[in-house]
Amino acid sequence: MSVTELTVIPGLQLRESPILLLLHFHNALRQELGDLRRTAAEALDCRIYGPDLIQELRRRFEFFKLVNKYHSVAEDEVIFRALDVHVKNVVSAYSLEHTSTNDILDSIFHYLDVLEKEDEKHISKPFQELVYFIGTLQTSVCKHMAKEEEQVFPLLTQQFSTQEQASFVWQFMCSVPMLLLEDFFRWMNSFLSSDETENVLQCLKQVVPKDQLLQDVVISCLEVKEKIVTWDFDKYGKESLFLNGRASFRKILEVYKSEGQFGEPMKPEREYLIDETYRCNPLDSVCIWHSAYHKDLLQVLDELYSVRDSNDFSGLFPAVFQLKFFADVIIFYSNALDKLFYSMCIELAEDCPSPSYQRFLDGSQIEGLQLLLYCKTENVVSASNFVENLCDKLKICAAGIRKYLTFVEIEVFPFIVKNCTREMQRWLLYACLEMMPLGLLKCTVTWFSSHLSEDESKSILHSVKQGGVLVNKSLSSLLYEWVRIGYSGKTSIDNFREELRAAFENRCSFLSEQIKTSSAFSYLQTATKGVSSSSSTYDTSYASGINFHVFFPQKLKISSHVSTYPMENNTEHSFRYLESRPVDHIFFFHKALKKDMEHLVSLSANLVDNDVLFTEFHQRFHLLRNLYKMHSEAEDEIAFPALEAKEIIQNSSHSYSIDHKMDVEYLNRISYVLDQISEWYYSVSSKRMLTYRQLCVKLHAMCKCMNKMLSDHVDHEEIELWPLFREHLSLKEQEKIIGRMLGRTRAETLQEMIPWLMAYLTLEEQNALMSLWRKATKNTMFDQWLGEWWEGMKTYDVPKVDQSTMLTQSTADTLEILSKYLPRGELSKSNKGNKTMRRESFNDDKKQKHLCKDQVCSDVDQSKTDISDVTDRTETDENSVLVLSQDELEATIRKVHCDETLEPQMKPIIIQNLIMSRWINTQKKSNQDVDGPDNEQGVMGIYPSYRDSQKLVFGCKHYKRNCKLVASCCNKLYTCRLCHDDAHETDHVMDRKATTMMMCMKCLIVQPIGPTCSTVSCNNLSMARYYCSICKFFDDERVGKGLGLDYFHCMNCNACMSRSLLVHVCREKCLEDNCPICHEYIFTSSNPVKALSCGHVMHSSCFQEYTCSNYTCPICSKSLGDMQVYFGMLDAMLAEEKIPEEYSGKTQDILCNDCEKRGTASFHWLYHKCPRCGSYNTRLI
Repeated sequence: MSVTELTVIPGLQLRESPILLLLHFHNALRQELGDLRRTAAEALDCRIYGPDLIQELRRRFEFFKLVNKYHSVAEDEVIFRALDVHVKNVVSAYSLEHTSTNDILDSIFHYLDVLEKEDEKHISKPFQELVYFIGTLQTSVCKHMAKEEEQVFPLLTQQFSTQEQASFVWQFMCSVPMLLLEDFFRWMNSFLSSDETENVLQCLKQVVPKDQLLQDVVISCLEVKEKIVTWDFDKYGKESLFLNGRASFRKILEVYKSEGQFGEPMKPEREYLIDETYRCNPLDSVCIWHSAYHKDLLQVLDELYSVRDSNDFSGLFPAVFQLKFFADVIIFYSNALDKLFYSMCIELAEDCPSPSYQRFLDGSQIEGLQLLLYCKTENVVSASNFVENLCDKLKICAAGIRKYLTFVEIEVFPFIVKNCTREMQRWLLYACLEMMPLGLLKCTVTWFSSHLSEDESKSILHSVKQGGVLVNKSLSSLLYEWVRIGYSGKTSIDNFREELRAAFENRCSFLSEQIKTSSAFSYLQTATKGVSSSSSTYDTSYASGINFHVFFPQKLKISSHVSTYPMENNTEHSFRYLESRPVDHIFFFHKALKKDMEHLVSLSANLVDNDVLFTEFHQRFHLLRNLYKMHSEAEDEIAFPALEAKEIIQNSSHSYSIDHKMDVEYLNRISYVLDQISEWYYSVSSKRMLTYRQLCVKLHAMCKCMNKMLSDHVDHEEIELWPLFREHLSLKEQEKIIGRMLGRTRAETLQEMIPWLMAYLTLEEQNALMSLWRKATKNTMFDQWLGEWWEGMKTYDVPKVDQSTMLTQSTADTLEILSKYLPRGELSKSNKGNKTMRRESFNDDKKQKHLCKDQVCSDVDQSKTDISDVTDRTETDENSVLVLSQDELEATIRKVHCDETLEPQMKPIIIQNLIMSRWINTQKKSNQDVDGPDNEQGVMGIYPSYRDSQKLVFGCKHYKRNCKLVASCCNKLYTCRLCHDDAHETDHVMDRKATTMMMCMKCLIVQPIGPTCSTVSCNNLSMARYYCSICKFFDDERVGKGLGLDYFHCMNCNACMSRSLLVHVCREKCLEDNCPICHEYIFTSSNPVKALSCGHVMHSSCFQEYTCSNYTCPICSKSLGDMQVYFGMLDAMLAEEKIPEEYSGKTQDILCNDCEKRGTASFHWLYHKCPRCGSYNTRLI
């Protein structure tokens, strides 16, 4: 499903899972962004960039920002917080994504500012950038919501009951200012069908507590009614202007001057029948509120002084909760004064001067207090320091608030009273209250009512009951009831404090370790137990953290998320840092991804004017796409499962796996556009340039979007996941992960990836990365492989031992000592006989080959050894060394080792000479002259060889292939290196990597080695289905698709294995040994190999023969498979067998070869059962 596709929410499912109501917000956000993008794109195409359009876009984006902000913060503070209690490590990734959306919105508003100031002649380019960022915002937000719908919402419906889900939605509704809540729902409903609107209405009736007054207030926000038009109103709402700019009150004034409450001309004040006892200005009640607020604020300050002086923190938490309440109230009240009262003063100032303007929130006092109240635990040294700082902040803040409220009472209110009717004043008060969230409003009204005298309460109740022309009657009734209950004392102080605790105790609260051990912590624990119970009763709830995030977003920092990504300005530190953690090499790959994506964005921007860059862009994009796909699959299948295996951090990576899937889909979409451009790039149509340019613009927009998505994904991974890898995985586990990630990558991919990766790294980072690779691949020939093809490897080559030190002494004295151990006479005859037999056998199989005389190398390199004084007999002895068979060589080494007459230091020298004899001979042979060629091409053996002579299938008994190789050591043609080594005329081994020439067996032309024949007559005939340019290896019968597909390379075993063997017993370099049955060197053997359950290996044919009479490994003696059936048969046999009485009851000590445990077993002359695992694979000890 596309990320922009709407989610279908059936009505029945919505009633069963009220949390899905938020998915309707998702759909509305999707449609709004799509409409915004279309509007901007059409304006760009038509080149209409008028100021009216800019203002419309700004207003709509401001409203979108409000909706998205409250929606995101509600998820973070309410829904995610609750889910994290049940399912750990899921929601942090989504909270990180919320912050990245704000960055894109900031860029959009930046370009809107630029467009308002820019001249019309130069407006095209910034408007184009604006369209790009709108597209990026749409893709980013839709992707985020699609991920939530795939992972988070299924968990919410599984983990929480219908009642609990309803409580989350209700808490969200009670935390959004009432005016905005009305706008939000009406805006959302504008995108719904009539059936969907009815489903939402029924769901909200289920969510709202069963209080008729509350139900009426909430439903009145949703129902579309014919209202008195006071100013321009559309689906984006009138009340949203209160938070984004001063409202215009001109039409409101006209309403109150021309109409009464029922549409009749407004009567003079004296004509109303009003009890003179309650006749007062509505704003007088606000002054009473000012006095109560200041009094209780000073009382909290006194309580904090008492806590500080007594060092008893039991009263700290109630004081902190009250302070959070007072801080939120003053923030909303100050905002209402700014947007409503001062704006009214501006409208009324045409006839008389308005009061001077003073805004409380311009200062930093309330911000400083809020940040201290919501500070993180790790930022506080001790509880006493916290209380001391809190007292200082509150003292300054209380003085500032008192000064501000005094200014309002002296300057603002008298001006309003003088110029506004009581009806207008009541409307201002109601509008001020509606700018508060419903949950906070209830707390405020309840608290304020408890401070009223009898006369004050009657006056306020009468004023509330009066209402007004534009006042919501349902809200008026609800406020009346709340004031009555608060004054009556039905809500006790303890209950009120409990409500404050439920509203203001959240994850941002201060909780130091010192307070945890105090009596205050026991209070918190007791209070916390009531959270679930209170929420289950659907009491009017409020999440203070939501509005703290909204009002102070720039002050908030994500706790415990510190990126470990090495910064370029501290390369020395990052080098040492990365050297200690193998898994941190992922950072290097991430860096290259981001840099290359930025380069692609730069290239795509220039494609319109410079189509020469298209080929470069095409190549680089497909390389990045393939590398990102390879890297993502490696993380999903290797790195993330290793992390999830740690129970404490389970579920932390699923979000990033979804990211990988969506990013690859988006890259595929870019690839599709690129293919379209490619068609037009080579087209000769008259419409070529126009279509080409349009597609290039679309490509650039998609690249910018992909750059943002990729950068955010990588950054979030480094912030959240990679510190977990470093903390919870050992160095050995990290090396294993990196080794497996490298081992599953095809050689061709690595050849593209390594130079690409190194190009974006500094020298220190390159050295660190190479060091990490060498550690992870220490058991393989990774270094040698790199050196074969990569010129850059020379930069990182470690010092190697000089070749002269590898060739041990071959002086006359050594050879003279060596000669007495060498076989003579019969041995020489035996060698000749063996060669004759091999020649005859070879001639029978390959009649096309010419017989060649035996050649034995007898020269020794003069630069390595000094044997100028060696006699003819010594040279003969050396020749004998060079033609020894493997069995004869081993027998000779045993003789040397067992000879007690030799000095200890001489034994290793002689043995090394014997072992190195074949290699020495090969080196000398490569420099010797060979027999002259018997053809015009200068190479011997130009004729085809067949794997199946009847079907004329080219190849040899070892491999099926269509070419022969020219051995560089002897300039002869052989079908494979094994044919060369087995040939009777060779006494050396072939270095296949040194091969540079081959012969096609179809055209018999010798040519440079390659995957296909280069002659015209063969028409690019493939030499084999598989070809390795490094090893010069051809195989037309290769099984499988290759590394990363159905095979992987185990770095510890140094072997390619089927992916079905991902979990296996690793044995270091297990293939670099002889078969335990036939003693053939397995690593270079062409015969199939069988991996045993114990980790050892042998030829499959040897395994079949061996298991006819054995069931244990010939090396470690463990059972070769599941032997339960056989062991059951032994149990039955022994149960029937009678043991002689003299042996009855006796036991024997045994060691089990399978479980490697010691134990005792009943006496038997053959079978002994392990008491632990039940195996009969045991031995006596």
